[in-house]
Amino acid sequence: MAREADSSGGRDDAPRLVLGADTLVAVDGDILGKPADAEQARNYVARLAGRTHEVIGSIAVVRDGELSSTATVTTQVHFRAASPALLDWYVETGEWQGRAGGYAIQGAGAVLVAGIEGDYLNVVGLPLARLLDLVPELLPAR
Repeated sequence: MAREADSSGGRDDAPRLVLGADTLVAVDGDILGKPADAEQARNYVARLAGRTHEVIGSIAVVRDGELSSTATVTTQVHFRAASPALLDWYVETGEWQGRAGGYAIQGAGAVLVAGIEGDYLNVVGLPLARLLDLVPELLPAR
């Protein structure tokens, strides 16, 4: 993904840095991708309710057309037990759309979460601390 994006233009003489990132949710050895519809979203969050699952974020950095580094970050997410009414309410928000596992921790989906172990921003969608380890020049110069 990052390698393909690097060919998308820009000045020929400018150094190019391209980031590719993706997130997945895993429980019981199954990957819960982006739900296709509200019914699948409800099934996903019902399956996660009262349990712990993993959110795995991966990043790839391409510099000047060459893959320079990759990293994977795993965060444990503990979901609260949830009533059918709470699950229905959450799915009705529509926030699940386009979200791995069918929820967004940074939005209304926060009501489903009891806690996490690891990087919160990984669950949001980009393990920023790990990215900055790989590409420290993204930080302001001191």
